[in-house]
Amino acid sequence: MHVRTLLVFVAGSVLVANSATAHHAFAADYDADRPIKLTGEVTLLEWTNPHARLYINAPNDEGEVVNWDLELGPPNGLMRQGLRRDSLQPGTVVTVEGFLHRTKVNIANARTVTLDDGRRVFAGSSFDTTQPEEAQ
Repeated sequence: MHVRTLLVFVAGSVLVANSATAHHAFAADYDADRPIKLTGEVTLLEWTNPHARLYINAPNDEGEVVNWDLELGPPNGLMRQGLRRDSLQPGTVVTVEGFLHRTKVNIANARTVTLDDGRRVFAGSSFDTTQPEEAQ
């Protein structure tokens, strides 16, 4: 009986360890010392777990318009903050503030998304989980 209990415990520990490594910490991929602010048009909002992803066409450092891949928070957290899967339609102009990826280009973690009407939406960044005040 004790061996069976031990096997169940070990199997459960392996499953927990695997799920913990699948959901990364902010610092593993993104650099808090490399903030970025992008304004561009939404091309796609992927409503997937563990993180939704927002894609926008916006200029890079050289002024060339590129498609940016922006990590948002989990869909359930975004919905609690008022963002829905249909909130950011292609062509919508947004301003995104966040932090660049440590090693990959045109990828960032979004902290806030400001809609073209001035409303700021919490993007669910793993860097800062406080909700920003809405823009005036």
